[in-house]
Amino acid sequence: MKIKSYQGLKFRPFIECESIRSRVAELGARITEDFKDRNPLLVCVLNGAAPFAVDLFRAIDTDAEITFIRLKSYEGMGSTGTVKQVMGLGEDIKGRDVIIVEDIIDTGRTMTRLVDDLRAMGPASVSIATLLFKPDALQVRVEPDYVGFQIPQKFIIGYGLDIDGLARNLNDIYVLADEDTPKA
Repeated sequence: MKIKSYQGLKFRPFIECESIRSRVAELGARITEDFKDRNPLLVCVLNGAAPFAVDLFRAIDTDAEITFIRLKSYEGMGSTGTVKQVMGLGEDIKGRDVIIVEDIIDTGRTMTRLVDDLRAMGPASVSIATLLFKPDALQVRVEPDYVGFQIPQKFIIGYGLDIDGLARNLNDIYVLADEDTPKA
């Protein structure tokens, strides 16, 4: 892996794709065990969680389904502080086991709103799987059930995470190289 540049900013390697693949396999095995014979519905939060959700879905070795929603709370390198639903859930989740699949949890606002919205629809359970978790950035209490990596409060890109739509297609995760840049 080498330094990547986007919008005049430099990003250095942070988590290699082999580590991501290994951790996703571990999470898939845990979900398989936890939801054996229960047919959970994975709800992928687009756009960022798509690579993680697809890889996680394939790592689950029990019947499961997947669907997609789209929320927006970021612009550029930071949270806007508000959560906007762009594409909602089309499935009936009453009585279903739901696993929200997110790319990253930092402030917790998006996840809190989504969990509340889904619980109002009467599922049997709601669990959270996130590739990345920034506990030091939390502004509201969120406790994900499945965490790929706990990371410091740094701005990252790659493997679905973007900077204004760019860098989502990188197989590895990169961190902003300049330590003096504002944290997301």
